[in-house]
Amino acid sequence: MKTAVIVFPGSNCDRDAADALQRVTGIPAEMVWHEDTTLPDGLDLVVVPGGFSYGDYLRSGAIAARSPIMRDVVKKAGDGTPVLGVCNGFQILIETGLLPGALMRNAGLRFVCERTPLSIETKNSMFTRAYGDTKEVVFPIAHHDGNYFADEDTLKELEDEGRVVFRYLNNPNGSIHDIAGIANKAGNVLGMMPHPERAVDETHGGTDGLGVFESLLGGQK
Repeated sequence: MKTAVIVFPGSNCDRDAADALQRVTGIPAEMVWHEDTTLPDGLDLVVVPGGFSYGDYLRSGAIAARSPIMRDVVKKAGDGTPVLGVCNGFQILIETGLLPGALMRNAGLRFVCERTPLSIETKNSMFTRAYGDTKEVVFPIAHHDGNYFADEDTLKELEDEGRVVFRYLNNPNGSIHDIAGIANKAGNVLGMMPHPERAVDETHGGTDGLGVFESLLGGQK
C-alpha cells in the first residue's frame, strides 16, 4: 500500500497522519512538500492533514489551496485516487473546490478542543466500510473554524446522495445539519473536521479512528 501526506508550512498534524498510515499499512507514508508539483505514482491514498497551514492568517486553508502540489491533488482526485482531508485539510479541500460549502468560525467564536461523539451516517463509503455495524465513534476535535455551512440546494444534494459521512451528536461548533464530514459526488474524497489520526492507539484514549484508515487501506501491508 502506498500513501502520501502533504506538508504545508504550519502543518502540525502531518506526522500524526503519517504515523496512523504506517500503523495500518506497515509502510512509511511519503511526505510531499507543498512546493512539489507532482505526487508519487500509484498512490492508494493522499492525506491533506490538519494544522494551521500558513498560520491561517488569511482564511483557513485559502493559501494552502493555491500551493503547487494541490493542482496534482485535484487532478488525482478527479482520476479516482482517494483523498482524505482532516480539519485544516477539510478547509483546504473546500477551498480547492473538491468539496462544496464553507467552514466558518465556530458558533460562540470559541476554539474547541475535546473528544466528540459522531454518528457514522453511511457504511457504504470507502472511508467507513471497515466499521461494519458500528454506528457511533468518538474522535478528537481541535478547531476554531469548523462551522460547516452550505446553501439549501447543496445540503439537499448532500443528504439525498448520502454524502454526509459523519455527523456530530453534540454539534460543538454550530455546523448546519450537524455535519462533521462530507464526501464528493464520486465518493473518493472525504473532508472532516474531527481527527481520526489522533484516535489510533489506546494511549490516545481510544482507537475509533483506525476504521477510517482500515476502510481505505484494508489493513494490508
